[in-house]
Amino acid sequence: MASPAPRYRYGPWHGGDDPLAAPPDLRAAIDELGREVMEGRSPRSALEELLRRGVRGTPGLDELTRRLWQRRSEIQRRHRLDGTLQEVRKLLEAALDAERRALFPDPSDDARFREAQLDALPAGTAAAVTELADYDWRSSEARQAYQRIQDLLGREMLESRFQGIKEAMRNTGPQDVARIREMLTDLNALLAAHARGDADVPRRFEEFMRRHGEFFPEQPQSVAELVDLLAARAAAAQRLLNSMTDEQRAELAQLAQQAFGDAGLAEQLAQLDAQLRGLRPGEDWTGSARFRGQQPMGLGEGAQAMADLAELDALAEQLSQSYPGARLEDIDLEALARQLGGDAAVDARRLAELERQFREQNLLERAPDGSLRLTPKALRRLGETALRQVIDRLRTRRGDRDSERAGAAGEPTGGSRPWQFGDTEPWDTPRTVRNAVLREAGEHPGRRGGRVRIDVADVEVVETEQRSRAAVALCVDTSWSMVQDGRWVPMKRTALALHHLVRTRYRNDALQLITFGRSAGTVDVGELTALEGAWEQGTNLHHALLLAGGHVRRHPDAQPVVLVVTDGEPTAHLEPDGEPVFNYPPMPRTLARTMAEVDALTRLGASITVFMLGEDPRLRAFVDLVARRSGGRVVEPGTDGLGAAVVADYLRTRRRRG
Repeated sequence: MASPAPRYRYGPWHGGDDPLAAPPDLRAAIDELGREVMEGRSPRSALEELLRRGVRGTPGLDELTRRLWQRRSEIQRRHRLDGTLQEVRKLLEAALDAERRALFPDPSDDARFREAQLDALPAGTAAAVTELADYDWRSSEARQAYQRIQDLLGREMLESRFQGIKEAMRNTGPQDVARIREMLTDLNALLAAHARGDADVPRRFEEFMRRHGEFFPEQPQSVAELVDLLAARAAAAQRLLNSMTDEQRAELAQLAQQAFGDAGLAEQLAQLDAQLRGLRPGEDWTGSARFRGQQPMGLGEGAQAMADLAELDALAEQLSQSYPGARLEDIDLEALARQLGGDAAVDARRLAELERQFREQNLLERAPDGSLRLTPKALRRLGETALRQVIDRLRTRRGDRDSERAGAAGEPTGGSRPWQFGDTEPWDTPRTVRNAVLREAGEHPGRRGGRVRIDVADVEVVETEQRSRAAVALCVDTSWSMVQDGRWVPMKRTALALHHLVRTRYRNDALQLITFGRSAGTVDVGELTALEGAWEQGTNLHHALLLAGGHVRRHPDAQPVVLVVTDGEPTAHLEPDGEPVFNYPPMPRTLARTMAEVDALTRLGASITVFMLGEDPRLRAFVDLVARRSGGRVVEPGTDGLGAAVVADYLRTRRRRG
């Protein structure tokens, strides 16, 4: 019986990460991180800078922060805080106009007395509303307008403290006001019991939510969650009041007594605010903001605006990553989506994923001193990129492909590698067929027998190596002029490219990286990549060639290759006691000691290639002398062509002597 065909369901996409979007380009991110490190940043600060700037197709933290501040500025620029007062004033004028229209045609003394009452009302809106609390309205239209004032005040006061109460208050009849009063009474009793630490608080909370859960669409699961929700909203309402003028605050305090025509409601809300302030003193109860727009906001809208401003501030702090132990996973993606839209949350999630991949894919590791550093895996990727750029430049410049044909004229190593475009090595037939069989078995698990089709991805070629070994010493100038004149990063990329070429294609060669400034030293590729430029006078080529000679002597069976990258003539040498001596202009003793090491390397069979950066006539005269004495040569590649020149010279020397 044939197995049933697989069934699929298709439906609309409702937000979140785009399922068809490409993942973050980790290789490009590593290259960018490596460039920052080579320029002198620590890996930690380089990673932070990368996340701040973003990667291709994903804006960084700086752009998200800019949009947060823009959103914050728009809220403050667009709005003003007297919306409730303005609405009350309009309703009051409508009520008085309707009442006067009803009284005007009545010739009775009662009508004239009522008109006198209206004419004697206080000038302030709140005082007038309070004065009319016991007035017996003749006009039904006026009575309804005044009732709308009371209902408006009640709704605004409640909405400023309960974010979801608007949905539960579609009507404001006497029964609704009674439900609200009952909810506030029970809520204050619950919070008082919670503050005392009563044992039955969980039971009372469940009973409270069963009876009044309609007022809390957030559906808190405990008293603590309920307090958190209410305290955040109450603090926003308090910050709203703090942002008003003294006159506005005084009017609202007086008008609060007329909320739903029940002075007790204001007292219950004041009791609730006091309890929340005691339970959550860490909320911002004293802050304020300046609103300078023309669009009026009511108390509910104003409290939401203050809550939005607080949320924007919290998001800005999360995006800054400036607090101890900060991680991008800390960003509240739901809040970010509320403030900036779903795309912003997707961007932040992609940046967090990029940071996580850096750690999980073993691209960054912690050094013994606690700092972050690039792992060998990351350095290999940087070297691969640097070498690829060198190869591309070699193709453009010369049209040859020597750098990719590692050992093509040599002997098989016993290993193989995946075929790449342009490879001319013979196929490793057994491995190629095995790859094809395994691939087809994975793609068609139920099929037996049949023909095996070989795909390009299955092909492996025989890996070869040159018959001779080389002892390579790459001596790079690390004096301050290299940093100052923009040669620091090209020098490091050159070392990375050469290191990667030797480690992957000429694994029998012995490569030694040597840096020289006031003195010289041997470094590994990771140390060189992370090396920071320092103010140091001195170009101690003498010491560097001493170390190069030691490297050559340790490998007597290998052909010596000495490559020197420098932008200045020797200005320092090493004394017999090991102390470096610097002088400018160079002392004859410095030049003599340097040339003695050139002669020593020549006797070992090494020809020295000097890659000269800069146009100093004294440097030109010196390197020409080195080339004549050693049988080497001078190359003037410029910073853009330095890597290609060094790699090409290394390959040329191997072919010539292999």
